[in-house]
Amino acid sequence: MKNKTNIKLPLTDIEKANLRQHKIKIANILDFAIDELEVLLNATTERAKEIYALAEFQTVPSVGIKFAEDLVFLGYYSLNELKQKDGAKLTDEYEQKKGYWIDPCVEDQFRLVVNFANTNDTKKTWWDFTEERKKFRTENGYPKNRPQKAWFETLGYERQDKS
Repeated sequence: MKNKTNIKLPLTDIEKANLRQHKIKIANILDFAIDELEVLLNATTERAKEIYALAEFQTVPSVGIKFAEDLVFLGYYSLNELKQKDGAKLTDEYEQKKGYWIDPCVEDQFRLVVNFANTNDTKKTWWDFTEERKKFRTENGYPKNRPQKAWFETLGYERQDKS
């Protein structure tokens, strides 16, 4: 797997110190198996699995820490687990779990990650899936039980564009 140098991880100060002690850069996290990360980070299996997943998801072009955290929130811990998934269904599942509907471009990211998991195509970014999403949603719509509230109506979200 190709290392990406701009991976961001929500490491504790102790986890950072453990990596420094072992002279391991964040960009090299994926060089280690989960059981090795457990020892190196002095972390639980679950925590090592989460850290590994957050790093692996960020190897997908145009995917950053926030979206990597969304994938873990849905219960995914590897690109391999996303191979036979459907970006639209992942979006619907995510919205149900969050309790509000999300910005449509997030669905483009779900579609990108599934595509990357299946093809390892590093040339595509999330916006390459916008037309595919628009066509799909025009033809199929959204589930009847889709949350009514939008992401920008939720507590703590400051809407950026006041237009």
